[in-house]
Amino acid sequence: MDRAGAARYAAEWALTVRRLGFVPLSPAETERLLLAHTVRLAHALLSAEPAGPPAEEVGRALVEAHLTDPRMLDWSVRTLADRFPALVLREPVDPAELAGRIAQVQGGLATGFARGLRDRTFTQQERIARSAWQARDAVEQALRDSEARFRAVFTGAAIGIGIADVNGQIIEVNQSFAEMLGYTVDELREINVASLFHPDDATGMWELYQELIEGKHDAARVEKRYYRKDGRVVWTDLAVSLIRHHDGRPRFTVAMIEDITERYELQQRLRFQALHDPLTGLPNRTLFFETLHRVVDTADPARRIGVCFLDLDGFKAINDSLGHDLGDRLLVVIARRLAGCVAEQGHLVARMGGDEFVILVDGGRGIDDAIAVAETALAAVAAPVHVGDQQLAVSASVGIVESAVAGASVSELMKAADTTLYWAKAEGRGRWAVFDPERSARDIARSALVAGLPAALDRGEFVVHYQPIVSLLDGQMLAVEALVRWQHPELGLIGPARFIGLAEETGIIVRLGEWVLRQACRDAEAWRREFPGTRLVVSVNLAARQADDAGIVDTVADALVTTGLPADLLQLELTESAVMGSAGEPLRSLHRLAALGVRLAIDDFGTGYSNLAYLRRLPIHCLKLAGPFVEGIRGDGPEVTVDHRDERIVDALVRLAHALELWVTAEAVETPVQAERLRALRCDTGQGRFFGAPGPAGEIVARLRDSGAAA
Repeated sequence: MDRAGAARYAAEWALTVRRLGFVPLSPAETERLLLAHTVRLAHALLSAEPAGPPAEEVGRALVEAHLTDPRMLDWSVRTLADRFPALVLREPVDPAELAGRIAQVQGGLATGFARGLRDRTFTQQERIARSAWQARDAVEQALRDSEARFRAVFTGAAIGIGIADVNGQIIEVNQSFAEMLGYTVDELREINVASLFHPDDATGMWELYQELIEGKHDAARVEKRYYRKDGRVVWTDLAVSLIRHHDGRPRFTVAMIEDITERYELQQRLRFQALHDPLTGLPNRTLFFETLHRVVDTADPARRIGVCFLDLDGFKAINDSLGHDLGDRLLVVIARRLAGCVAEQGHLVARMGGDEFVILVDGGRGIDDAIAVAETALAAVAAPVHVGDQQLAVSASVGIVESAVAGASVSELMKAADTTLYWAKAEGRGRWAVFDPERSARDIARSALVAGLPAALDRGEFVVHYQPIVSLLDGQMLAVEALVRWQHPELGLIGPARFIGLAEETGIIVRLGEWVLRQACRDAEAWRREFPGTRLVVSVNLAARQADDAGIVDTVADALVTTGLPADLLQLELTESAVMGSAGEPLRSLHRLAALGVRLAIDDFGTGYSNLAYLRRLPIHCLKLAGPFVEGIRGDGPEVTVDHRDERIVDALVRLAHALELWVTAEAVETPVQAERLRALRCDTGQGRFFGAPGPAGEIVARLRDSGAAA
């Protein structure tokens, strides 16, 4: 809150008050009083608590300070929306939320002001009326004087006063009462009060009247509707008192009535504004959640409920290209269509904000009803929209969740609807999707893995396993491929298929890849020192994001220098698509890596769309044939079968690689038949479970020892 702005607003308020009429306070006192009220209203707007009660107290305080000119209230209510936020509230507040809270403060201020006036008037008039009756009963000899005094008060009172017997027959009313209901005084003397009750209130009002007559209460106060003579409805604040005989028996009822129709209508307008979207006129999220909570809390547990969460496809592009004014007009058209095709079926349609709408399907017979509502809404949205001189083709996506009321939770329903909307969006435009608990559980597990990746890397939960790469000529282990695993504290050892894609999406693959590179270099250097008679190459996968990183060359160089591993014992594997798409800085990085002496390999070769002429110019040392080609010459089962088409493809790829003076490694070698056929096709090395599954670094050490490598 801006204190200087608050003081300025209070000064304007005080000046306005003094211009409108007499003020029983000095200018300085008036300004101090209104500054305190300004601060209180600002706190009410910025607080998370309901804003109405504090504002109502301010309204009452204005009346208590005798600041009762109606024009002052009009100025106060109007400037709360026009001047107050910009002048006093300097803290950032969501516009939609601020508008709702301003409406609450306006209503509370008006209500408190009106009630303050009413209470002051009622207190004075009730005291006068009781005094008149007591004087009549106590001083019979002064009956004429007492009657005259009472008649003066009764006749001149600004509020309506009526007297009825215990049967409800009106005995006397003043002119204010008659004018309020549009009758003459004589006409009202012939009427029973029951005939004036509004039908919706008749039963309750007669019960209240009977309780007064029976002496259960001495007074009652309610807000009730009455019919005027012309048929219009008047909202009133009614205070009824019981007058007894000297022995305690009920004698008369005295009613004092204030016309609060304008205040009631103002409250209704303010409530409508607080619960409806100002652009489209649809119920807003506040009213939607109030309704949803009421259904969940009060409906029969067996009753079914559905939520269709609708979001326009590509609405941001429309706003950005055609302007927000046209976008708003489009939203109005869509809202009108949804109200016409869905709300008319008895379903609540609300605007949640932006281009999001939600439909409450209450009392459906199952998921099919909810789907039918969603399809109706999609069809309504999909019809061409003419806005100005533009014809727009619009579509939407809908997430559907449906369940019995029993056990339903508002937060869980909306979370499920939001999740399902995301599924529908991911599958394309103009679609609906139904909530699937199993899929949601998988998504939650996936999200948990994504959230846990950075911390897992910091805690050292990742490990590197190595798979042998063996010469097909003599069976000697020439290299190993480093494969990362996640030793999850709850899920155990997780393979890369479950988290590498997530790491690439989040960008943490760069940090993870660097850690794998350094760990692999450390292990390879340890093997070189323990077994100086062998030169085992370690092959490390390089993700596309790493290859695009301008610092990749420095990272690799630093890993080699730090660990002491010779550059020619490190091989970096890149996917075919990443290598073939390299241009500019990534291509320069490949040449700089080759200049370091590092070997470069293309992984899963043959699965992309290679430009062979381009491949010839790349600093590549090795091609790793994709597993699907090797699969065709697997030769499982009692009868050895070989797909000769795959064999011819492998033969062509090997010949191509050798023509380019490249080394060839076949992946996914699972059987002796595959190994033999690959050897016959002059493939250089093989990798797969036939030669050994990935395992910890200790298994490579054991294998080197078993092979007789010099220690």
